[in-house]
Amino acid sequence: MKNFLHAAQLLLLDLASTVVFLVIFLLTHNTAVSVGLGIAFGVAQIGIQFVRRKRIDIMEWLSLFLVVAAGTATLLTHDPRFVLFKPSVIYAIVGVVMLKPGWLNRYLPEIAKSVVPDVAVVVGYVWAGLMFVSAAVNAFVALTCGVATWAMVMPTYGIASKVVVFLGGYAALRIIGRRRIIAMPAAERDAVLTLEGGTATASP
Repeated sequence: MKNFLHAAQLLLLDLASTVVFLVIFLLTHNTAVSVGLGIAFGVAQIGIQFVRRKRIDIMEWLSLFLVVAAGTATLLTHDPRFVLFKPSVIYAIVGVVMLKPGWLNRYLPEIAKSVVPDVAVVVGYVWAGLMFVSAAVNAFVALTCGVATWAMVMPTYGIASKVVVFLGGYAALRIIGRRRIIAMPAAERDAVLTLEGGTATASP
């Protein structure tokens, strides 16, 4: 699951500029400074990628565009909710991407791909559902509550919901995978276990 955790880390990095804005705003209550630093952080993320000659994917460019657009709207209207609404757009787009059947397979070890590919599809849909729900929850909180409330509710919800889905999905893949491996004929089981160099009780 290391690759999958890396993917989750990338999502958090896409939302990092919003976190920077939030922290500065709560400390200074200065919209202009908070937006400026949030935009600067987003630009710096892309700049570091250029310097390191790393590939910049579509989500990172989209994140930068949303930082600038939401920041500009906030400066023009003096309404910080534009910045707080940005994560909803990211969540919704990620949710659409996660609707592709089997997207989770690229983050699984070979033995899991062989034994529980169908379960991975279902878990992938659950993740997509979480992204859409998170987009809706963030939009509701951003539009109806103040910055302080958003700062209290969204980080707690975001971490708790993702931990629950991650642990639930991992447990489902592991438990079902183990049962299927044990139920296999000996020859087939041995062939599958060679993918991981495991034993008869091994699992994805």
